[in-house]
Amino acid sequence: MRYHTMTAVLVAALVGPANGQQRSRALTFQVDALTQQALAIADYGRQLASQVTRATAAPPQGWNAEDPADSLYRAARNALNRRSYTQAAYLFSQIYSQHPKSAYTPDAYYWEAYARYLNGSSDNLEKARDLLTKQRQSFPAAKTQDDAQDLIARINTRLARGGDAKATAEVVAMAEAAADSRADARSARSESRAARATGVGRSRGRDACSDDDDDDKMAALNALLQMDEDRALPILKKVMARRDEASVCLRRKAVFLISQHSGADAESMLLSAVRQDPDGEVRQQAVFWLGQTGGEHAATALDSILRSSTDPEVQEKAIFALSQHGSSKAMQSLRDFAMKKSAPSELRQNAIFWIGQSKGAENVTWLKSIYQTVDDEELKDKIIFSVSQGGGREAKQWLLEVAGNQSEDIEVRKKALFWLGQTGGSSLPELFALYDRFTDREMRDQLIFVYSQRNEKAAVDKLVSIAKTEKDRELRKKALFWLSQSKDPRVVEVLEEILSKP
Repeated sequence: MRYHTMTAVLVAALVGPANGQQRSRALTFQVDALTQQALAIADYGRQLASQVTRATAAPPQGWNAEDPADSLYRAARNALNRRSYTQAAYLFSQIYSQHPKSAYTPDAYYWEAYARYLNGSSDNLEKARDLLTKQRQSFPAAKTQDDAQDLIARINTRLARGGDAKATAEVVAMAEAAADSRADARSARSESRAARATGVGRSRGRDACSDDDDDDKMAALNALLQMDEDRALPILKKVMARRDEASVCLRRKAVFLISQHSGADAESMLLSAVRQDPDGEVRQQAVFWLGQTGGEHAATALDSILRSSTDPEVQEKAIFALSQHGSSKAMQSLRDFAMKKSAPSELRQNAIFWIGQSKGAENVTWLKSIYQTVDDEELKDKIIFSVSQGGGREAKQWLLEVAGNQSEDIEVRKKALFWLGQTGGSSLPELFALYDRFTDREMRDQLIFVYSQRNEKAAVDKLVSIAKTEKDRELRKKALFWLSQSKDPRVVEVLEEILSKP
C-alpha cells in the first residue's frame, strides 16, 4: 500500500500541472450540466417552503433539570412521542396546574392542546381551543405562540366541518380580514406611530414575509378553502387584487394557496397574477405553480407568457413550468422557443436543457435535427448534453459521429466524447476503436480521461496498453497518472513494471 502511494506521487509529479487543467475541465463539464438541475430543485424547494401553514415540531428536549416540572415535562414529551395522546395531555396539564411558575408552563398549554388535537374528538378539540386562547391571554410571549395560531386555525377547521358555528365564524372572519386593506392600513399606521416613538420599524421587503398576522390570515384562508372552496376563492381573488404595500407578503403566500386548487378559476387567478401583479416574486411564483396545475389552459397560458413576457426571470420560470407540465403542447412550446433566434441565448439554452431532461426518443430525434441549423456554440454544447441525457443507441451513435467529425470545433468534439463516456452502457470497444482512429493529441488525451472515468476492467487494460505502447510521451504520462488513481489491485504491479524500466 505504501509503495502504491509512492508510485502515485511519482507519477503525479511526472504529469505535472497539466493534469490539474484536465480535471478542472472535466469538472467544468459536469458542473455546467448539473447546475440548472440543482437550481431548479432548490427553487422548487423554496416554493414549497412558502407554504403558509407551519408544521408543528415535536416538543424540544427538557432543558432545565433544576426546574420542579422538569421530570413531568420529560414524561409528557415521551408520551406524546409514543402517540399516547391522552396520557400526554394529562401530564402537560399537570405542569401548569402543579407548577404555575415553572419555565415549562407557558408552552405546556400549547403541547396539551396539540395532544388533544391529535386525539381528535370534538370535546378534545374544544378544550384545545380554550387552552390556546388562555395561553395567548396569559403568556403572549410563549415560544410556541406562533405555532399556536396555526394550530387554532386547524382546530377551527375541524370543528367547523362538524357544524360548530363559533369555529365557522372565526375562520370566515379571519379569512375575510386578509382581503381588508383598511384593517392593514390601520395596523400600518399603528406600527408607524410605534416606530416613531421607539425608533424601530418593521420592514415588509422581500425577506420580511414571515409576519405573524399574515400567517394567521393565510392559515384561516387555507382552512376556509378546505371547508368551502366556492366561498374562499372569491376572498383569495380580493387578496390578489390588493395593491397596498401591506399586501405584498399576503399575495406571495396566497399564490401557493390558489395553486393547490385545480380548475379554471385557479388558473385564471394565477394567470392574472403573472400579467398584472406589480411584485416580481408574485409573478414568478404564479408562473411556477401554473406548471404544476396540469390543465390544458395552463399550457396555453405558459406558452403565451414565454413568448410575450419581457421579464427574463419570468420567462425562465415559464420554461421550467412547461418542462414540468408534461403535455405534448408544453413540449412543443419549448421546442418553438428554443428555435427562436430573437430570444436570449441563455433562455434558449434552458429550453434545450429541459427538453433533454424530458427524455423520449422523439426529443433526441428533434435535438439531432436542429444541431446543424444552430451556429451558437453554447447552444450546440447544450444540444450535445441534452442528447446524451436521452440515452439509447441512437443518441450514442450520434455522439460518436460528432466526436469523429473533424470539421467540428475541437472543444465540441471533446465534449461529445466526454458525455458519450458518461452515458450508461456505452460500448467500450467503440470507444477503444476511436483511439486508433484519432491521430491528434487533444482527442487522444480526452479519450484517456474518458477511459479513466469508467469502472470496467477493460478500461484499465486499455490505459495499461497506452502507458506501455503509446509513442507520445505526454500521452503515456497521462495514462500513467490516471492509472495511479485507479483502485484496481493490478495497477501497482503494472506501474512498478513501467517505472522500473531504464
